[in-house]
Amino acid sequence: MRDRGELLNLLTRPKAALVLPLAVLAVAALIALNELGYRSSAVAAETMVEEQEKRSTLHVLLQQVLDAETGQRGYLLTGDEKYLIPYAEATNSITKTLDNLRLIYVEDRAQLARFVDLSRAVSRKLAVLEVTIKIRQAGGDSENWMQIVRTDLGREYMNATRDSALAMIATAAASMKATQLQIDRSLTISRIGVTLAALLFLLAFILYLRQTEKLDAAGQTQRRLLALERDGLERQVRERTARLTVLANHLQKVQEMEREHLAREMHDELGALLTAAKLDVARIRTRLVGDNEPLAQRLVHLSDTLNSVIALKRKIVEDLRPSSLSNLGLVAALDILVREFGEHTGLAVMTSFEEVVLHEDAQLTVYRVVQESLTNISKYAHAKEITVTMQVYEHHVELDVKDDGVGFDLDTRLNASHGFAGMRHRVEALNGTLDVISAEGHGTNVRVLLPKSSPSLPDLDATITPA
Repeated sequence: MRDRGELLNLLTRPKAALVLPLAVLAVAALIALNELGYRSSAVAAETMVEEQEKRSTLHVLLQQVLDAETGQRGYLLTGDEKYLIPYAEATNSITKTLDNLRLIYVEDRAQLARFVDLSRAVSRKLAVLEVTIKIRQAGGDSENWMQIVRTDLGREYMNATRDSALAMIATAAASMKATQLQIDRSLTISRIGVTLAALLFLLAFILYLRQTEKLDAAGQTQRRLLALERDGLERQVRERTARLTVLANHLQKVQEMEREHLAREMHDELGALLTAAKLDVARIRTRLVGDNEPLAQRLVHLSDTLNSVIALKRKIVEDLRPSSLSNLGLVAALDILVREFGEHTGLAVMTSFEEVVLHEDAQLTVYRVVQESLTNISKYAHAKEITVTMQVYEHHVELDVKDDGVGFDLDTRLNASHGFAGMRHRVEALNGTLDVISAEGHGTNVRVLLPKSSPSLPDLDATITPA
């Protein structure tokens, strides 16, 4: 396989050396043409915007001069001063418009002379309008301002204004047309460049396809081998994971069986020995002759010690295998466990248990989860109040163990806790789920969902066959 790959590499190396320069050349050409076209188009677009602004401003100026003349004529004919309002607004706007045009044409030496002529004609036109209005406002004879109107000075200045503005507008339009032609040329050059770059790309792609076809057979063979190897590894992982899961379940079951056996032995054998010892102490006390006070005290102390050992034995036996679970059922066993925990720790414990019929393994799992949760609470939670509830639904049972303690960060502690890992494994082995909800300063809630028809733990001998 290695020799074949090296041979294919030698055969395709010249073409690979040709493909890369072609691709780089095509990319460089495309980038250069694109940048050139962009800059040229950007400058042309900016020029068109400027010329359009000139045209618009010139049209606005002509309209403002006409508005001023209209207001002047209305006031001269009627004497009503309301016509002076649009006149005043128009003259103020004309001043601002001329200032804008001056800023626009200040760097355009070719058009600056025309702007000066336009500004002079507008100023003369406004002067004629102002003179007639002042004469009319002064209450003079109508012949005075009519004589000024008849001189045709206003019309001449208006024609001069219009001619200058139209000439400047025509110049702006011609500039816009030239700019449009420049944009068309830039687009044409860009189209030609993109076409050439596309052809270069196409040539490089054809060479790449030919090279790829030669390597495709070897690549497919290698992929098939890798797929077969991957499938084999995945199969081994699944098998070993299943073996480890079954083994863990088996060890858990064996552990519970050993606990049950040890609890039974301690209850029967050690219980019998302790009972016999208590009976012997009682017989010695009844046969004690005389007033031997020190010996009597020793016997009382021995009897108390035996009672303490018996109580300790009972506690150990209940921790190993709760007899209440087998004799009284799950609800009674949980109630006893929680009540004794509250008496031992002095914490306020609230309970709410609903009766349910579960498989023996499921009952023991629920009991162990509550037991482990209470142990964690007593060690780490610093809680004041605990709530343990078990609710029964149609298809599942929900168990909640809550406390108002200090809580913890799930990301830092949950994965490192073997206690939670053991509880989770117990629950998941019975097709259930265990969730831990906690945050620093907000307590902890351990929630378990178990199906009511939970299966028993699988047997190792029935699941794993010899290799």
